[in-house]
Amino acid sequence: MRPILMKGHERPLTFLKYNREGDLLFSCAKDHTPTVWFADDGERLGTYRGHNGAVWSCDVSRDSTRLITASADQTAKLWNVQTGEQLHTFNFDSPARSVDFSVGDNLAVITTDPFMAFTSAIHVKRIASDPSEQTGDSVLVLKGPQGRINRAVWGPLNRTIISAGEDSIIRRWDTETGKLLQESEPEVGHTKQITSLAKSADGSHFVTGSLDKSAKLWDIRDLSLIKTYVTERPVNAVTMSPLLDHVVLGGGQDASSVTTTDHRAGKFEAKFFDKILQEEIGGVKGHFGPINALAFNPDGKSFSSGGEDGYVRLHHFDPDYFSIKI
Repeated sequence: MRPILMKGHERPLTFLKYNREGDLLFSCAKDHTPTVWFADDGERLGTYRGHNGAVWSCDVSRDSTRLITASADQTAKLWNVQTGEQLHTFNFDSPARSVDFSVGDNLAVITTDPFMAFTSAIHVKRIASDPSEQTGDSVLVLKGPQGRINRAVWGPLNRTIISAGEDSIIRRWDTETGKLLQESEPEVGHTKQITSLAKSADGSHFVTGSLDKSAKLWDIRDLSLIKTYVTERPVNAVTMSPLLDHVVLGGGQDASSVTTTDHRAGKFEAKFFDKILQEEIGGVKGHFGPINALAFNPDGKSFSSGGEDGYVRLHHFDPDYFSIKI
């Protein structure tokens, strides 16, 4: 399996996202400029210029016409995917961390970091179908969790929002009333901050990765713990195959402590686990720094990883990957 190396960012990667058809890959990094690539051959298609800080995450609409990005410059921006023009800027009082379009693309959930006197918050914005009618008003603002909320995504039918972050607790919110419906049980949950969260293709369950060196699989309806995948280093990124029962974990030490550890080239690998048996089935090495972002192509035949080294590595699976037996 020869990876395609995509060099377009000068700073560490933060997030990767495929569009629904799986022909485009969007990458966010700390260099202010989200980039879009062809997902089959890794050719760079274009960039979205306008942010003034690290871009932490992005999401693309179902019809691949809109891109939304969240940045440390205290804004979230809505872009025209095809032309790269800015359609709207949502301004906040603190850095924007996570974005996620709802089913139907009429709403977006945006999380903002704690900053100065402001606590972290989850904002729900209405996304107008006509960009000229777009407003910056929040439909709903949820507050409560201590520390940063690293990820917030929509639950089934947009009725709930699932959030996770620094305090290692997963929360389920009602999107109509803004009430906190449920928190994950501390006994079975993560013991350190949750870095990443990814939903399954059908939206029925999701996987979280944490600095406690594990990833956990949860039921999205009642937050019951289904599986736990244990590894030997902190997990920065997680994703699930839409095709096979595979969970992929990426990680490594925090960038600041990397120099004191193993210096062998390309030591940082994406580890594949069997979703049901919770056993490791293999790994893909190659990055020269911790893996910060992972994404599976919606067709399940390729995946990409983004590292602290500024590279995106795009892997198309060999035929024998699809017949792995444990």
